[in-house]
Amino acid sequence: MKRFLICSVAVLLIISLVGCGMTASANDLMSGITANKVKKISLDDDFLNREFSFSTKLFDEIYKVSESKNVVISPLSVQLALAMTANGAKDATLKEMEDLLGGGMDIDLLSKYLYSYTSSLSSSKKAKLSIANSIWFNDNDEFPPVKESFLQKNADYFGAGLYKIPFNDEALNDINAWVSKNTDGMIDKMIDEISPSTLMFLINAICFDAEWETKYESEDISDGKFTSLNGKIQDVEFMSSQESLYLDDGSATGFIKDYAGGKYSFAALLPNENVDLSKYIGTLKDTLKDTIKNAENSSVSAYIPKFTFDYGIRLNEVLAALGMEKAFSVQADFSGICNGDIFISRVLHKAKIILDADGTKAAAATSVEIKCMGTMQEEKTVYLNRPFVYMIIDNETQLPIFMGTVTEF
Repeated sequence: MKRFLICSVAVLLIISLVGCGMTASANDLMSGITANKVKKISLDDDFLNREFSFSTKLFDEIYKVSESKNVVISPLSVQLALAMTANGAKDATLKEMEDLLGGGMDIDLLSKYLYSYTSSLSSSKKAKLSIANSIWFNDNDEFPPVKESFLQKNADYFGAGLYKIPFNDEALNDINAWVSKNTDGMIDKMIDEISPSTLMFLINAICFDAEWETKYESEDISDGKFTSLNGKIQDVEFMSSQESLYLDDGSATGFIKDYAGGKYSFAALLPNENVDLSKYIGTLKDTLKDTIKNAENSSVSAYIPKFTFDYGIRLNEVLAALGMEKAFSVQADFSGICNGDIFISRVLHKAKIILDADGTKAAAATSVEIKCMGTMQEEKTVYLNRPFVYMIIDNETQLPIFMGTVTEF
């Protein structure tokens, strides 16, 4: 029997490397650091409003650059990854990250809120939720050591572990094995390559596994037609059910469907026929919270199509468009992590969702890659996608033995 499963990955973990398909060559830099007890704070409307704002703005910006592809992301995963990183940011770099992640909220306060929020998320046998965090640090004497204050914050607010390992193919396998394990195999390759010039990766994993409160039977499944964004008519299978919570924000209608235990639900919103999908997504930052809060108790016939989608995106440009620019540039200040001049080189997000009659499986992974500033000049790209010259040379004299050009194929 399948159950509803959502997994997401983005920054930090505390986990044994032995017995998980990973090597035991990593050194735990958290050894000797004891997490301080953090007093939970109330999840007030101010915090929740900021969470809705970040989630919807991120989703809107990603959809804008998705070229109308099917999009699935985990805003919480991305936020946790970047919040962990922001705990080592300073000055203008920190200000941009605080503005994006918490609407200007101080990173220490945001970290307390995120600790309180993630600690409040329930988990049960039929509706399981787990969050794990890790940082992978390159075991290279040329790099400066990680500051204890940065590790302490990660231990206090996020229960994070940091592991030191040489960045080679073995480390690549270890990181991908960890991601695969913590997404139940949905994301089996988070990172395609690993560079010795990379200082660290920050990774978060969230896994949600729940059954539908009311499961679909064979008689609830029927063939139907789906009209794609470009107007193409497609044959799909729909699953039908009677739900009791109806959504209507004036521009779209929808419903809420519960998972077992009543702690988590699936919600869907269908824009009205005269409403552009992209423009509608742009309005969610102002409307989504109230739309869900004001769900109407009413009988609604709900039809959900079966689907399977994969999605991946490099978030550098998306985050820069949302105001987080300095973290990716020579102006980056992450002196709270270590004394070296470092910057974020890549933020990658991958996701997959499978929704069928038995349930739903979904996974998302986000990796934050940190490099030293000097490596910005070391890595070059040559893309031979236009006419070029080539030669074969004698290495002793550097004289060309053969020369030629490629102008067409």
